[in-house]
Amino acid sequence: MGKKRVVSQTIEEALEEKEKIESALKKAREKEVGKKANEVRVYISVTYNNTMISITDLKGNVVCWATSGSLGFKGPKKATPFAASKVAEAVLQKIKKNFPQKAYVFVKGIGAGRDSALRSLAAAGLNIVYIKDITPIPHNGPRPPKPRRV
Repeated sequence: MGKKRVVSQTIEEALEEKEKIESALKKAREKEVGKKANEVRVYISVTYNNTMISITDLKGNVVCWATSGSLGFKGPKKATPFAASKVAEAVLQKIKKNFPQKAYVFVKGIGAGRDSALRSLAAAGLNIVYIKDITPIPHNGPRPPKPRRV
């Protein structure tokens, strides 16, 4: 496992990182989507390494998407709840012009940003009809290896 390292960050580095994230959010705001969809499906995929949110229409065509890596988060910061909430804000900024009336949310994964992404979607005024967990669950899995003979 190794030793845990505490990384100390100077004020200038923190300000630079904040500016990068804000510029990525500004770029996401500039890219507005032209499709009009009254009902959408929101797929939130949260892993230990990243957070991905994509919005599709009812046929499954992707209207817009965002990841924490595309917003400028790097390394272990991509999997934080803060990054997940920023990803949700970026996706809603992209679809702001054609804001949907109903949203069906599908959550997949076991990362830290599951509920923070959902909360930020709801706080932005998205009308969530229902939430479904589609995390894959193994049912007994593959056959175990034979016992070792010595």
